Amino acid sequence: MERMGFVLQIKPEAIPEYKRLHRETWPEILEIISRANIRNYSIFLKEPENLLFAYWEYAGDDFAGDQAKLAEEPRMKDWWAICDPMQVPLDTRRPGEWWARMESVFFEP
Repeated sequence: MERMGFVLQIKPEAIPEYKRLHRETWPEILEIISRANIRNYSIFLKEPENLLFAYWEYAGDDFAGDQAKLAEEPRMKDWWAICDPMQVPLDTRRPGEWWARMESVFFEP
C-alpha cells in the first residue's frame, strides 16, 4: 500500500459547488475509484489560498495502469468535465499531471 498526496488550486467562486458535488458524489464514481485500487480517499481545502489537497492509499501494483483504466470510464469523464473547470493546476506540476503529486516526507504508523 502506498500513501499518495496531490495538490492543485480551486477557483474561489467554484468552492460552494465543488463542496456540494463532493458531498453528493455519484455512487458510480466511488465504485470506479475503488476498482482503481484507491482507498481512504480524502480531499481537503485550504482557504484563502484555495488549495485542494487530495490524499489516498493506493493498494494496487500498477498505478499508471489503474489510472489509465479509470480515465477510460465514461462516468469518470462526465465527473471530470464538471470538476476540472473549477480547478487550476499548479504551474509547477510535472508534464502530464493535473493534480501535482507531492513527495511523502513523514508518516507515523
